[in-house]
Amino acid sequence: KENGVKYIINCAAYTAVDRAEDDVDLCYKINRDAVKNLGEAANANGAKVIHISTDYVFDGTNSRPYTEDEAVCPQSVYGKSKAEGEAILMESCPESIIIRTAWLYSIYGNNFVKTMMRLGREKDSLNVVGDQTGTPTNARDLAQAIVAIIDFSERIEFKAGIYHFSNEGVTTWYSFTKEIHRLKDIQCDVQPITTEEYPTKAKRPQYSVLNKLKIKDTFNLTILPWETSLKECLLEIEA
Repeated sequence: KENGVKYIINCAAYTAVDRAEDDVDLCYKINRDAVKNLGEAANANGAKVIHISTDYVFDGTNSRPYTEDEAVCPQSVYGKSKAEGEAILMESCPESIIIRTAWLYSIYGNNFVKTMMRLGREKDSLNVVGDQTGTPTNARDLAQAIVAIIDFSERIEFKAGIYHFSNEGVTTWYSFTKEIHRLKDIQCDVQPITTEEYPTKAKRPQYSVLNKLKIKDTFNLTILPWETSLKECLLEIEA
């Protein structure tokens, strides 16, 4: 509408994956019900929604990167709540873009990169899961992609639908940790362990690499390799 809200970017989510297994009600209120409310408000006011979702909507049994049209099959309360949030948003506000992402980190807040830096400096050795495969995503790159999508929408066309975004490349949590330590010159003996050796309340996708051809082709995006983006992030994080 004239002088009204044109875009609602929803980055809010309940993301404490293990805690969600017990905190089911709050998880669904944030990841499903609030998303429905946003969609209805946007629809009533002629606004468009850009909503951030997750690789956890998949079961992780693929051996090739997940495309947007593959069936969701979440294995955790968190994943189920996010999948239901996606579905309810598309019902309440068809003029929406859903961006699934994975393994997010940034210079802000608490995240895997900062945790591995801290633990690497505190401990002589670390065990890190080496049989879960995915792609780290610098939140800066995701934010820049959203800005580019809005710019495209203003100049050309808003193309509603589901898209995948992460940095380029494939790694494991173990190899990700090794690269963090290498770039920060942290001396710590890191050993790979299996998912079974590190039990968690919520089941994680074993493989959650996302196919990004659709978002790249639709919005003419160039995406950085995860190693490059990690290096740029670490340069900003205090040594």
